[in-house]
Amino acid sequence: MNLVMFGPPGAGKGTQAKILQEKRGLPQLSTGDMLRAAIKAGTELGKTVEAILARGDLVSDDVVIGIIAERLDQADCAGGAIFDGFPRTIAQAEALDALMARRGKKIDLVIVLKVDDKVLVSRAEQRMKETLAAGGTPRADDTPETLKARLEVYYKNTAPLIDYYTGQGKVVTVDGMAPIEAVTAAIAKAMESHG
Repeated sequence: MNLVMFGPPGAGKGTQAKILQEKRGLPQLSTGDMLRAAIKAGTELGKTVEAILARGDLVSDDVVIGIIAERLDQADCAGGAIFDGFPRTIAQAEALDALMARRGKKIDLVIVLKVDDKVLVSRAEQRMKETLAAGGTPRADDTPETLKARLEVYYKNTAPLIDYYTGQGKVVTVDGMAPIEAVTAAIAKAMESHG
């Protein structure tokens, strides 16, 4: 089964992807991790990516799709994968659909973790207080102000994608504020009904 996971920063996507990886053997395909792995492996695509990043440019959709294609051809993806952080645009979603179709596959399910923004901001404030109390320095991207900006970007960019996949009948919204086990169970139920 091939899944796409959406959810605002701090919604628990990584936690759920890790659980799915452990329980179902579905690898988590994070585009950032894949780009770094391609560079480290020294593949042609990796060399291209390294040169792009060295210039300070953004990696184009074509290159990202190439990296995903390379990764999907690896044996551990034969039974499916979890897409995390991709697609980010309608053009990327369409390219991913075409890539999957060429392999006789498709995106089977899109999980949207719904979490109240106030809870996410409150969590960020709590993490910041705990880090400061422990004598540490909070991460720059973990402040409530930064999180609010990241949430705005997430909703602006993701809303059209959710509509795109809803039109295909693939979206299941899960309450990301429920306990981890309940979120895991809701995702498992969604997978069974779309399997």
